[in-house]
Amino acid sequence: MQSINISGTVRTSKGTKSANDLRKTGETPCVMYGGADTINFSAPAAQLKKIIYTPNFYKAALEIGGKTYEAMVKAVQADPLSDEVTHVDFQQLLPGVKIMAEVPIKTVGTSPGVKEGGKLLVNVRKLKIKAIPENLKDSIEVDISGLKLGQSFKGRDLKPEGYEIMTNLSVPLVTIEIPRSLRSAATKEGGKK
Repeated sequence: MQSINISGTVRTSKGTKSANDLRKTGETPCVMYGGADTINFSAPAAQLKKIIYTPNFYKAALEIGGKTYEAMVKAVQADPLSDEVTHVDFQQLLPGVKIMAEVPIKTVGTSPGVKEGGKLLVNVRKLKIKAIPENLKDSIEVDISGLKLGQSFKGRDLKPEGYEIMTNLSVPLVTIEIPRSLRSAATKEGGKK
């Protein structure tokens, strides 16, 4: 799994004024929890953008006070008007300790239904899983090569290795939708018989 390096500085002062002063210098207030101690720190907004504004799932290699921690983004707060990131929560990844994560779904294969004119609909972009950090994945592959027109691939069709699916297993992850033009053509053919 890929990591993004982020260099942080330990924050000694807390509060709104201190956080606003940090933001003016291009730093974003952050917190990392999940380990022995909760660490309050700040990181350059430019470095945080690489891990926040992406459809991919990355681990963060946080360098804070001379130590390096593995973590993942748990929550992001943004200003409702400017959409500027105002605070980031990280969860430390500890070997052997299960965590919840939302991992992107990646479709693989070619669907016969799409070849016949169907439309591939990705209903769920991210799958909620529970796993130890060693078993986290960049993405979860959904093989659509067996899907015909009108068929769906559900969570229960996956074969999880090293992780537990927390999303409802009966929810269709991807569907091959039958377009209106194909439906109306089938109806006309049915009426001619």
